[in-house]
Amino acid sequence: MQPSLTTSQSYRAALNGCWASLMLEELVRLGVQHVCIAPGSRSTPLTLAAAKLAQLTIHTHFDERGLGFLALGIAKASQSPVAVIVTSGTAVANLLPAVAETGLTGEKLVLLTSDRPAELIQCGANQAIRQHGIFSDHVSHFLDIPSPSLDISPNWLLCAVDDVMQQQQLRGGSVHFNCHYPEPLYGDDVDFSDYLMPIMQWQQDHSPYCQHQALLSATTADINHSQWQALCAQKGVIVAGRLAANELNAVRQLATALGWPLLVDPQAGGSSDYAGFDGWLQNSACQQYLQQAQVLLQFGGRIVSKRLLHLISNQTWQFFLLVDPLAGRLDPNHCRSQRIQANIALWAQTALTLTLDSPHSQWAQPLTEASGRYFDIVMSHSRHFSELGLAAHVMNWIAPQTELFLGNSMIVRLLDMCAKLPPTATFANRGASGIDGLIATTAGVQRARKAPLVCLIGDTSLLYDLNSLALLKQQQYPLVIIVTNNDGGGIFDMLPVPAQQKDDFYRMPHGFEFSHAAAMFGLNYCAPTSLMAAETAIRDGQLEVGTTLVEIKTPAGEAGEMLKVLFAEVEHATLF
Repeated sequence: MQPSLTTSQSYRAALNGCWASLMLEELVRLGVQHVCIAPGSRSTPLTLAAAKLAQLTIHTHFDERGLGFLALGIAKASQSPVAVIVTSGTAVANLLPAVAETGLTGEKLVLLTSDRPAELIQCGANQAIRQHGIFSDHVSHFLDIPSPSLDISPNWLLCAVDDVMQQQQLRGGSVHFNCHYPEPLYGDDVDFSDYLMPIMQWQQDHSPYCQHQALLSATTADINHSQWQALCAQKGVIVAGRLAANELNAVRQLATALGWPLLVDPQAGGSSDYAGFDGWLQNSACQQYLQQAQVLLQFGGRIVSKRLLHLISNQTWQFFLLVDPLAGRLDPNHCRSQRIQANIALWAQTALTLTLDSPHSQWAQPLTEASGRYFDIVMSHSRHFSELGLAAHVMNWIAPQTELFLGNSMIVRLLDMCAKLPPTATFANRGASGIDGLIATTAGVQRARKAPLVCLIGDTSLLYDLNSLALLKQQQYPLVIIVTNNDGGGIFDMLPVPAQQKDDFYRMPHGFEFSHAAAMFGLNYCAPTSLMAAETAIRDGQLEVGTTLVEIKTPAGEAGEMLKVLFAEVEHATLF
């Protein structure tokens, strides 16, 4: 005989579990395939509900900050929503850095945070911080889920989940469900079939409870024909910013058809005949030549090169089109532009079908010569073992099947200046551009992509995320972590920080090396002292299942001084 429905203490644990199961099942139907879980008691209803769903791949980590970045990496690489389950208190607060990144770059995290019931908030109860709205506007939507009650229909819960997830579908970024679970958290199952009767049809099929139609079409791209024809008749330049894997091919085809120069950011997953523009733009003749452009067509935001951003800002464009699937502003220069929210590959392919022969095709061809001569100068400064030498050569050591994750600060700028990136899927955290969570994000990317991966990262960044090396112990695919150890924040050698306080407050020398960290987490390790040895270690690491940590030790300040000498030569060189 089914027990009568009551709100008595004996039903609380079971009802907590019932609500959690409804939420997780609906999230699966809405496309969630991965869930990242940190240990905790208050989150038991969510954790056990996730464990019952065979459709979910479960990832765990003891560090909630790293867990958030692990989920970010999976979402970044899979381009699908990823759920995150944590307990109450500061466990929730530790997700903020990863959530802030998604607020800028649009990866979709579904935060399922557990909380004390309302009567235990702000009354001295243990582990009860104010979690309501804790992520502010870093999330696309927030919903406070009340303590489970038989007085609230399951229909409301499913509709509420669907509405929040629709907001994420339209706007991208993270969404936050804050779930208030009263004790007891552990108990026997209870038959809630009478309570669940209103959603019986939903239980018997596999579709979401409420179905929304997306406003952005995934199969068409509307382009103004007359405007496009006028645009094609001008001298133009195409900039490829942050792109998804394989989108650069469509952009490259369009650039070829137009005969316009293609400037490829490190995040785009490849290069072009105009590579090294962050270096050769320091040459005034190159700057002046590129200023002939009347049209700027930019695909994707988040440009690494400050020199390119400066050129974009200081030029008056007849047409400036910025195409990105994310909503919102993506131009830090606030130029007058046409902002197009669309799938990049689809839009470029549609534009290609409308492209006419341009009277200014190949107008910037001399800049390909400038690129070649610039790299000749780079090579003359990078024959020896150094950070500059690594940046200039390391992309030649990447195997065809290997993908990339690029760290922030010094390393991504060196690659932008000195490297031609291979045509492979490339990932980075270039929204907030923080140095935290880069190892965890790398782990998430590889778990979603299931391919060999090389990560380039700085020493301070690795110190910041040392806990996340635990995620790399049992990799199923080759992973090479290249850490450039210049004893602190080498990026500050390139910035006008106060010289007297540089070491104490900016560079912050640490004196550490990473062999013991690799040993602690069971990783392969080597510290080459020549470019030849580095090449061997990095090539071999891409062939071995598991993680190899390659530490490149260089003197503090060396890279900054080498770049100053390089830039001085480029500035006065005849490049074309």
